Amino acid sequence: MSVVEKAFLGSIMKAEYLLKDTVVQPEQLESERHKELMRRMVELNQAGNNVDLLTLTTLPDLESFGGMSYLSELLSFADIEKFEGMEKLILNQWKEREKRNILTLAAMNDWEIAKVIAQLDKINQMKMKDHISLQQALSNIYDAPWEDRITLKAASTGIKKLDEVTGGFQDGEVTILAARPSMGKTDVMLHFAKMTGWAGFLPLVFSLEMPEKLITTRLIASTGGFNRAKMRDPKKFLNEKQKDKWSDVIGDLSVTHMQIFDRAGQTIAEIRAKTRKMISISLQETHSFY
Repeated sequence: MSVVEKAFLGSIMKAEYLLKDTVVQPEQLESERHKELMRRMVELNQAGNNVDLLTLTTLPDLESFGGMSYLSELLSFADIEKFEGMEKLILNQWKEREKRNILTLAAMNDWEIAKVIAQLDKINQMKMKDHISLQQALSNIYDAPWEDRITLKAASTGIKKLDEVTGGFQDGEVTILAARPSMGKTDVMLHFAKMTGWAGFLPLVFSLEMPEKLITTRLIASTGGFNRAKMRDPKKFLNEKQKDKWSDVIGDLSVTHMQIFDRAGQTIAEIRAKTRKMISISLQETHSFY
């Protein structure tokens, strides 16, 4: 059976939040066993149950999926950081199978070329949800001058003038902070991160160069108004007034719930995987309060 499909299902068992995020449907898997197993995963998830090894072992027809040993085998193939690549491979394999099926049917039933091309185009366009006609886009916004504007929740940058120009950080926007070396980009970015954290958002900082300890000391220095040079030895260089302020600064920063990932060489796929995981954890913690 496809190793890619095993790794795909094993990754979902290891990190069930991936099930809601994936674009792959059960029918797009090649193995009938894998198709049915993913359908059961979807059913469990929709019913509010966990999708993990322990829960799956309670399925009444567990043996039809290979039993406990096969589920454990799937879990051993899990690789969350490569999940996005698995999705692409599975979808590409599914498209190739569908194309072969169409060509076989076309040959058996003597389809016209136009029909064959139309059917192949349908396969190529599957899961393409990034298209909208300009007419539709204009129709969606046509009544804007006469409707009350829906206030979108934005995260303040912490800089009033910048908020007036940009409206703060908006959902779906990408903001790039650029400047020459040693101009303070990192300090500005960390300022943005802690401000969004204080506003109730979850700031994730991915650092490919600067280690966590240096990021943390910069945050403390900027929040407490301490000279950064003094952070090399706080006991020696901070005065008594600054030391009295230290615990308050630590407390204020902890409320941001900022998460720092400082491993060098992090790839885009790894960053996406870590982000997915943090979102899932954050949602679980939020629901636990209700």
